[in-house]
Amino acid sequence: MDLMKKSFLIIYIVLACVSASAQVQFEWKSEYLGKSGYRIMEREKSQPIGDSKGAAQVHQATLSIPLSLKLDKRQRPTLWSIGAQGVYSKLDNQNFTEPLVIDEIVNLGISLNHMRPISPRWSMLATVGAGVYTPSSNLSLLNRKNILGMAGAVFIYHLRSNLDLGGGVAFNNSFGAPMVLPAIYLNWRTGGNFKVNIAMMDGLAMSVRYDAHKNISLSVVGEMNGQMALLEQDGQDKIFSHMYVVTGLRPEIKLGKKLSIPINLGINAFRPAEMTDRSIKSMFTSEGYYFRASPYASAGFKLKI
Repeated sequence: MDLMKKSFLIIYIVLACVSASAQVQFEWKSEYLGKSGYRIMEREKSQPIGDSKGAAQVHQATLSIPLSLKLDKRQRPTLWSIGAQGVYSKLDNQNFTEPLVIDEIVNLGISLNHMRPISPRWSMLATVGAGVYTPSSNLSLLNRKNILGMAGAVFIYHLRSNLDLGGGVAFNNSFGAPMVLPAIYLNWRTGGNFKVNIAMMDGLAMSVRYDAHKNISLSVVGEMNGQMALLEQDGQDKIFSHMYVVTGLRPEIKLGKKLSIPINLGINAFRPAEMTDRSIKSMFTSEGYYFRASPYASAGFKLKI
């Protein structure tokens, strides 16, 4: 389970800025994850860490800027774009007697992305970029250990008009030396007043949406997201990872064709948050630390220009 969590987070970090949008898009989202107890799970056993507990606030902005776009006869794009993302996480940790968690995470990333058809059924999506992953909002404390280079390439098979499947590889240097992990691409959607969408690329998102009005929709959603910080603790290089799985209801209000306001109310079902050594062997440990389930809420806006 620990290997799966860390693999997902690394792939998410590499691909978080990837966008195949053909127009300028800006998105802002603020999330609140309610207070819950902190526990350790080792093999199949789970127990609390004293009276330790915590909540979290996550604020993130994402920007996509297309540089060039050309459509082929099947209306598939050859697209170059720039993606950027900034995330600030404030962790409200209480009653911790050991340095198991940190109070802030700042993630900043930028990437150059390219998508193109390579046959009637296949397309390729590739990215290269860099990011900053730090445990402090004081950016004057940055050093080279907080910076990661990253790249990824995914080959996408257009199985049906509403179903795309793909696979590829993601690279970064989270553990010092370059590391390669498999990347999976999935995008399935349906039409009508009830729309189902399952997407896996820069995170995992599932939704069932009902369009109650041309300007109002209601969705049942499930999502997985995360952040990480690279730091030094007691003279050793460490990684602090913070992930969360949320589910709930999402009403979304559309103000014209360019602006929409989504609001989520639900549950943070699982929130792993732990400090590990910055080494590949740390991915194979049998223990993991996490916060229990808690209330979840988010609000933001999406703007297309």
